[in-house]
Amino acid sequence: MKGTVGELGEFGLIRELTSRLTTTPAVRLGPGDDAAVVAAPDRRVVASTDILLEGRHFRRDWSTAYDVGRKAAAQNLADIAAMGAVPTALLLGLVVPAELPVTWPTELMDGIRDECQVAGAAVVGGDVVRGETITLAITALGDLRNHEPVTRSGAQPGDVVAYTGWLGWSAAGHAVLSRGFRSPRAFVEAHRRPEPPYHAGPAAAGLGATAMTDVSDGLVADLGHIADASKVRIDLRSGLIDIPSQMNDIGQAVGVDPLQWVLTGGEDHAIVATFPPDAKLPARWKVIGEVLNPSALPQVTVDGAPWTSKGGWDHFGDTA
Repeated sequence: MKGTVGELGEFGLIRELTSRLTTTPAVRLGPGDDAAVVAAPDRRVVASTDILLEGRHFRRDWSTAYDVGRKAAAQNLADIAAMGAVPTALLLGLVVPAELPVTWPTELMDGIRDECQVAGAAVVGGDVVRGETITLAITALGDLRNHEPVTRSGAQPGDVVAYTGWLGWSAAGHAVLSRGFRSPRAFVEAHRRPEPPYHAGPAAAGLGATAMTDVSDGLVADLGHIADASKVRIDLRSGLIDIPSQMNDIGQAVGVDPLQWVLTGGEDHAIVATFPPDAKLPARWKVIGEVLNPSALPQVTVDGAPWTSKGGWDHFGDTA
């Protein structure tokens, strides 16, 4: 497809984007009207929203438009799964410059569509606006299927802490890309296109998870939200956390302890949860810590000591 967004025009762009979409049984009315209609059998809708800004959340010299689409959808759909819900739908607000080639937003939509298909959801609508900086505003919806949501506030002393998915891979990939390299490819791809274990959220709810979140800001930071909401201390045991040999190799090459990436690197969107100590967890769940009574303020410790190294994502902090 040739030309720019400006040459195609707003409604031409909308036609191109919506023509690429697929649907699911949950979508009763898709794009093309004033609003979409999505089935909500549970009579409750789980909703989450996020914004991605070029230069802040993605770089076009590092990631293709398709990569950005997969990542944008993944980080929002993971929030739905982390509540114990099943993703159903996604809405996109898109800001693009008029001189942007049309191929960029269409490939972006292909990525969003394909990631939605992985999660079992569909794009049901959105809006496009002209602007100087590419910006994506995404809202994801989900269905609890008659289960209670798993929040951050239910962790109890005595619970175990377990995760499933990847930890530190995106941060290691970011370190590789920052130094001008493109391999090891698995870690670079983990940064470009995270692979959240969507099924694990609802499954964890069925296993009796007491609190849950996805790892978007970093393991210590995200577990810190659970510790604060539940008014507990969470202690992680570093020796229980698997660090792949290739991640160790990357760490040696760039002078970083890979444990730093595992504990503070975000954007992998692994699912981490607390479970009663007698919960029968499948092998894909790795126990890495426990929930304790707070000795002072609710916090996360590593091997019994506060984690003092900088890390974790804060849009208005030093890490942003």
